[in-house]
Amino acid sequence: MPNSKRLFLRSKKVIPSGINSPVRYYDPYPFFVKKAQGSSLWDVDGNRYFDFCNGYGALLLGHRKKEIISSVLSQMRKGTLYCAPTELEVELSELISKNFPSMQKVRLVNTGSEATMTAIRLARGFTKKKKIIKFEGCYHGAHDYVLVKAGSGAAHIGISVSDGSLEEVSKNTLVAQYNNSENLASILEKEKDVAAVIVEPVLANMGLVPPEKNFLSDIKKITSENDSLLIFDEVVTGFRVSTGGAQKSYSVVPDITTLGKALGNGFVIAAVGGKSKIMDMLSPEGNVYQASTYAGNPISVSAALASVKTMNKNKANLYPKLEKACKAMVSAIGDLASDMNIPHQINSVSSMFQIFFTAKRVVDYSTAKASDVAKFKKLFKSLLNNGVFVAPSQFETIFLSYAHTDEDIKKTIIAYEKALKTVKE
Repeated sequence: MPNSKRLFLRSKKVIPSGINSPVRYYDPYPFFVKKAQGSSLWDVDGNRYFDFCNGYGALLLGHRKKEIISSVLSQMRKGTLYCAPTELEVELSELISKNFPSMQKVRLVNTGSEATMTAIRLARGFTKKKKIIKFEGCYHGAHDYVLVKAGSGAAHIGISVSDGSLEEVSKNTLVAQYNNSENLASILEKEKDVAAVIVEPVLANMGLVPPEKNFLSDIKKITSENDSLLIFDEVVTGFRVSTGGAQKSYSVVPDITTLGKALGNGFVIAAVGGKSKIMDMLSPEGNVYQASTYAGNPISVSAALASVKTMNKNKANLYPKLEKACKAMVSAIGDLASDMNIPHQINSVSSMFQIFFTAKRVVDYSTAKASDVAKFKKLFKSLLNNGVFVAPSQFETIFLSYAHTDEDIKKTIIAYEKALKTVKE
């Protein structure tokens, strides 16, 4: 019996469904990781995989990046948790504000879910309004505020609203159609109690869906006209699209921003920031309560400092290299699928892409959901059998890292060719 199967059977006895996050499961069982380095993972059975899941976008610089590991080891010798302020926190917050000018003040937290929950609470506290608007397919964490028609694992499993969520909470969450600013405007025309509109500027939890031209700037205009705040959830896109996130690339300035994933390059850290007058609503000086024992812990902060400094230092080469590699993969995979007469769409932005098995353009939740997920499942299993690990859901994204070499990309394209042949069968 393979070691991964043995571990999965063992884990099911003590862990619900045998995994600690729903999207990690796939039939008949997931592989269990033993170690990682650079662009690759190795499982407990000795198999190597090129990693294009990359911590769902977190590992922009690859696994065990030397500068980050050195910084963390140095801090570990000084202590792991103080629950008192450190200069490191100040330095990181200053660095984030420099990279993201819209984040005039920053509160460090632990996860993207915590960051979006805080952002929404801040918006409500600042505007004195109750409702929020999110977009179909956007995933903003697993809390009740936003677990309505969410992307990512919820879309993969087919859950629209989770059991256990309070109707009293979810009824204050309105849902708009992504890439349809007229739909948003019509909702805001009817609803006058909307505190904020929260959006992934690039929808990275429904496969990958880029914003249509002027969509983000239209959202900004509409929210301003209706006295609602605009929250950019850049947990995925922050630092991955550019050192200033999607808001820099698309030249749209939100009121509040959330960061995570690439901020710590594999270490647990996130942030919420925005205009000073909004952020000053946070306790203890303000009346919007937020607290966490592990917020700003020196291990994660030292990792984030090293990550951001490394990205800033190498940005002239980092982002062009990633974009070039991504375009090469997209072009090659698209040509292969076309040659095999497989109906498909490939969306890509910067170092992210996803293939959808459909003849129609994928521009929102409904067009993404209309793609053939059975074909994607075949693709995933074949890729895995050929040493390429991508997220096991159609509604996730392929992420490249700085650690991927030209040889990695060539071998991965060969694996996609083999996988597409199984889709064609």
